[in-house]
Amino acid sequence: MRKTIFVFAFFMLALTGVFAQTAAPATPDTSANTKAERFVTKHSIKIDGKMINYTATAGTLILKNEKDEPIATFGFIAYTKDGETDLQKRPVMFAYNGGPGSSSLWLHMGALGPRRVAITDLAPTTPAPYKLEDNVSSVLDVTDIVMIDPVGTGLSHAIGKAKNKDFWGVDQDIKSISGFVKSYITEFDRWNSPKYLLGESYGTMRSAGVVDFLQERLGITVNGVVLVSSVLDLRQLTFAPGDDISYIMYLPTYAATALFHNKITKPANFSNFIKEVTDFAEGEYTLALTKGDKLDDAEKDKIATKLSAYIGLSKDYILKSNLRVSQPQFCDELLRNEHLTVGRLDSRFKGINQKPTSEFSDYDPQSSAISPAYTATFLNYLYNELKVNKTNNYHISAYSAEGFNWDWKHTNGLWGGGVYTPNTGVDLADAMSKNPNLKLLVLNGYYDLATPFFGTEYTMDHLGLEKNIQANITMKYFDAGHMMYVNPASLAALKKDVADFITDSSK
Repeated sequence: MRKTIFVFAFFMLALTGVFAQTAAPATPDTSANTKAERFVTKHSIKIDGKMINYTATAGTLILKNEKDEPIATFGFIAYTKDGETDLQKRPVMFAYNGGPGSSSLWLHMGALGPRRVAITDLAPTTPAPYKLEDNVSSVLDVTDIVMIDPVGTGLSHAIGKAKNKDFWGVDQDIKSISGFVKSYITEFDRWNSPKYLLGESYGTMRSAGVVDFLQERLGITVNGVVLVSSVLDLRQLTFAPGDDISYIMYLPTYAATALFHNKITKPANFSNFIKEVTDFAEGEYTLALTKGDKLDDAEKDKIATKLSAYIGLSKDYILKSNLRVSQPQFCDELLRNEHLTVGRLDSRFKGINQKPTSEFSDYDPQSSAISPAYTATFLNYLYNELKVNKTNNYHISAYSAEGFNWDWKHTNGLWGGGVYTPNTGVDLADAMSKNPNLKLLVLNGYYDLATPFFGTEYTMDHLGLEKNIQANITMKYFDAGHMMYVNPASLAALKKDVADFITDSSK
């Protein structure tokens, strides 16, 4: 059970698309789809009152290794604004989701692309037909967009002597995504364009490694990195035995969730309340947990009383949990008496708990609410509007692919390859220190129980950067969850934040 919790408790956008996945080939593919394909269509959209004509290019690039041997067919969908004659003034953004093992359809159809699936926030979508609409909050007005599907997802797969599993690991993934970026800017003459990376969930861990790999190994500097629902230090999410950091990092999000579901007394000011809980988490709560079994009964009772008031669980339950409530336990316990469970990707969502005595929820209400609409709408869009040949099987995720098993080892110049959990924050710090002009925008959802915002704050405060470099980091917060763009108001705010970030850092 512990292994199951470890694997599925943290990066999960890919998990929402598992049901649509077809197994990837277990042996090298030396026949089908080994040549680059391009499907080009023309479109227009009005953003902020201005009509934008653009080209959509869906297809693949061939990735080669150091011996110039083809090793992967890499799938992508690019949107480029027409009429731009000076590409050194036109930014280009490379974007992807996480998982690991997810395709890019979630960010594509929810936030960045010029077309998006119309869904209702906080409510399960009804069955088909679904509505596809122009995304007036797309960032296409300020940057070209390249949606990337890692190997084993989308149209991407190993070819030649390579196998899909050769790309499934922290360092292997960083190298292959970096290789795609280099291949794309070469193929489409974007070497001198301002460049950006945008990743969500595990995609943020990827971005932190890619930005350093591009800079140190390939000679490609990046203007800015956008981290959406970030985790760079995996240790924060594992709830590992004997390690209290996860319980501390999750506490403020537990409190925000309890407040949203009216399980605690409503404070006068939300921001002040979150700061109060965060101060308690990194102060009194941390000190209590570090005492371990030496914590006396009186102090333990005092901490349990405060925890109950903050996170809406009974004092008795908290004491039985030894002051340590994991994320799956919290999701099932908060609304247990109502036979409901709350979402992990977005704890504002709630769904029926068919096992009222369970300790861990076996599904995510937010994922169940939106996944069918995203999947069906995207595939219909891919084959009919973007005109991708229907013989191309688009893999929503790699989770059900034969042999999918992520290699979590991560090697970096400072620490080497150890047995500890991976942390690409070290890579990000290296890139930012060596490129003082590199800017970082970090977007956080208050109701994200997949990658909690306090964990991100902790990571950003522990990069060991000089103060002038630390000033290059901008943090933004949303009244939403992991996929904050599901909330219309948050989507509009996200667009403004990202557009301003690119405009300011590309000058």
